[in-house]
Amino acid sequence: MNKLELIEAMANDAGLSKVVCKKALEAFIAVVEKAMKNGEKVSLVGFGTFVVAKKAARSGYNPSTNQPIDIPAKASVKFRPGSGLMLD
Repeated sequence: MNKLELIEAMANDAGLSKVVCKKALEAFIAVVEKAMKNGEKVSLVGFGTFVVAKKAARSGYNPSTNQPIDIPAKASVKFRPGSGLMLD
């Protein structure tokens, strides 16, 4: 499902227009992104939690040349599904 399909499904389920659902989805994404950039976690009870995972700097190697390289520290986003999110 892509973003447009999600907006259409939200509009059908909620009985709202696609324009309203698009604005709501974009606002949700913006709020979650802002919280994540501030290092906060976003918990949606019954759905899951978005958390910032910090990866330490480490050494690795370039697979094409086998030369050692330094990989800088970085932050990434992880999603932990909640117990209410059942896929079966």
